[in-house]
Amino acid sequence: MASISLRNVVKRYGHGPKANPVIHGVNAEIADGEFIVIVGPSGCGKSTLLRMVAGLEEISGGEIAIGARVVNQLEPAERDIAMVFQNYALYPHMSVFDNMAYGLKIAKVPVAEIKQRVDKAAGILELGHLLQRKPRELSGGQRQRVAMGRAIVRQPQVFLFDEPLSNLDAKLRSQTRLEIQKLHRELGITSLFVTHDQVEAMTLAQRMIVMNAGVMEQFGTPEEMYHRPASTFVASFIGSPSMNLLKHAPGTREGVITGIRPEHLDVRAEGWAVTVETTELLGAERLIYGRLGAEGLIVRVEENAAVPAPGSVIHVSPRADRIHHFDAATGKRV
Repeated sequence: MASISLRNVVKRYGHGPKANPVIHGVNAEIADGEFIVIVGPSGCGKSTLLRMVAGLEEISGGEIAIGARVVNQLEPAERDIAMVFQNYALYPHMSVFDNMAYGLKIAKVPVAEIKQRVDKAAGILELGHLLQRKPRELSGGQRQRVAMGRAIVRQPQVFLFDEPLSNLDAKLRSQTRLEIQKLHRELGITSLFVTHDQVEAMTLAQRMIVMNAGVMEQFGTPEEMYHRPASTFVASFIGSPSMNLLKHAPGTREGVITGIRPEHLDVRAEGWAVTVETTELLGAERLIYGRLGAEGLIVRVEENAAVPAPGSVIHVSPRADRIHHFDAATGKRV
């Protein structure tokens, strides 16, 4: 196992004045054994950053170190990493056992050790009864576990996951997240996991890197992202539904955006007057969509709360200790 250091990492496509920068000086220190999630919308640079750690993309500037070694000039095979892709990339003509063992056979690992490693990984991933099956005989979740097993048997210093759950349905995604958490607890291998799904990020990460247009907006724990977002981008991206961001909240001075999460607004007899547009039942809770003046506002209440009619006016009060302020010009936290 090993730590990972990202030191002013830059990626540009092309050269000279026409070069297109896509990663703008990312700095992060990742401890040995940490599980880090890189999250952001499509095109933000998260997969490019992961591929630079893997050696699949050339670094335009800065340094990447795995353990004590700077790996900028090392080939992927020399970096002691294992990668799990969105596409399972299994050999269709090989059994599960042979798919998991293939890399070890190429590396000329002794047959007895190959069997021991594959059997151990299969036990962790509950694949022991499937070892003689072909990929076509497996479900999507089982194929993804085989892909993870293939990475485990390598016994790498670092695991890299590039949106590995994107091809699974919602139930399987949730189940596989639990399996990945269990896997990390058992193996303790330093892991970088890329996703565009903020719920996936919040549930898996020990710490998160939030990317926006090639810039690292914030690096911290899920709790820090949720309770102290560094910018309006993080505030709107983390949390479902996202934080209310109001340019003209009552009592706010000019040039400041007020942020308040839907669950931190309480329906009261007095307070901000909100015109109700619609409501949405989400099982144990209900969302009220309305307008505060010209701005949209979402309020989260318990499912057994009174349901206001569209067009009616309710009054809400923000909890004073849950209000956030951001600079309207920069979007940064005040």
